[in-house]
Order: sequence, then C-alpha cells, then structure tokens
Amino acid sequence: QVRFVESGGGLVQPGGSLKLSCAASGSIFSIGRVGWYRQAPGKQRELVATIFNTGTTNYADSVKGRFTISRDNAKNTVYLQMNSLNPEDTAVYYCNTGLPLALRNNYWGQGTQVTVSS
Repeated sequence: QVRFVESGGGLVQPGGSLKLSCAASGSIFSIGRVGWYRQAPGKQRELVATIFNTGTTNYADSVKGRFTISRDNAKNTVYLQMNSLNPEDTAVYYCNTGLPLALRNNYWGQGTQVTVSS
C-alpha cells in the first residue's frame, strides 16, 4: 500500500501563496490518480485537485484558476501550488489516491495545516 506524507503547510496572509508537497512511499506513476483533499473543522472532506497518471488534472470550482496540481514521478512526489489564498482555504490538506481507493485502503496521513489569516 502506498503511503503519503504531506508537508508545506503553514500560516499565510490572504492573497499569499503556499506550495504543498506529497511524498509517496511508492511509485506515483503506478497509481491511477492522486488527489489533494482538504477538511476544515466542522466540514466534510472535499477533493480539491486530482492528477491522473496520464497528466490530466481536475480541480474543484472553488480553487480553479488559483491552485495547480503537479507531480514529479522521479521523486514520487505530488505538489499543490496554491495562489491567491483566502480564509476559506483554511483546512488540513491531505494527499491520497482517488477517493474510492482511498476509502478501500482506509488510510489518511497526518495532513498539513494551511491557515490563511490576516
């Protein structure tokens, strides 16, 4: 089972940027899709962005145009570049496989906290 370690979160002012990293324990190229999820207190976990092994990407409407998901297969790492951050982006961000497989594996890592506040 592939495991993920998220990093790069922190405190940033509105309008600022952060780049999150997701280091996988195995080849991400062998995974059909890898996604960034986030969960704010009292809210359901939501899928923010997905990258397929074909290179295709999907984004939630709330982050489209502001966030960019990418990967480095050689480093087995997936990134999430977050620009124009706003307080609504505050959440714990997780990296995982596509949701069906994530639920099947029943695994979520520690996540990385992103706090957007002035």
